[in-house]
Amino acid sequence: MQDLLVAAALFVAAFLLGSIPWGLIISKVFYHTDLREHGSGNIGTTNAIRTMGKVGGYAVFVLDFGKGLLSGLLAWAFAWNFLPGAGLVPGALVSYDTMLAVAFLGCTWGHIFSPWLGFKGGKGIAVAVGCLFVTFGWVGACLELLLFAVLVVTTKHVSVGSIAAAVACPFFALYFFWGDWIAWACCTLAALTVIWAHRSNIKRLMSGEESKIGSRS
Repeated sequence: MQDLLVAAALFVAAFLLGSIPWGLIISKVFYHTDLREHGSGNIGTTNAIRTMGKVGGYAVFVLDFGKGLLSGLLAWAFAWNFLPGAGLVPGALVSYDTMLAVAFLGCTWGHIFSPWLGFKGGKGIAVAVGCLFVTFGWVGACLELLLFAVLVVTTKHVSVGSIAAAVACPFFALYFFWGDWIAWACCTLAALTVIWAHRSNIKRLMSGEESKIGSRS
């Protein structure tokens, strides 16, 4: 029971961390505008770059990436301080890997369903990548980034790379968390949510109306 309570507390903490709308904060504080009123209306990196330029957009990416990375560190701290044996006891209901995946899900959901924005938010890519550097480790995260980069370069669509990386996530989780089905389920649920957040992009891709890198739209 204690293990489940610790995992639930971690989820809440990661969700609140992920819910910080850095895109909106930066646009209002430094650019005196509301990012949601421009471009796609999204508070994530892509719309931030198109609306505020590279400096503002990259600042949004770094901060969103940072809260994802911090959520992974929260998982480590919770496990080592509140779980018996730091979640490394064989056969434990909630393992250390489970905690990493719970933080990944919580932070991603917090970003996509921010309570400060009426449970709306970004599409979760920058946050998810930050999480994965702890959840999957640097090798898994870099493989995800490589898949993203290759498809963005070849298709000129950021959304294609984002969706492909999300689709690949459950398969990476199957490798890294083999046998820990709770951890795998959390990663899969987070990936499916990211794909759902890109539903409008998917419709535009199917109709040939999705903006490409460098286009004025």
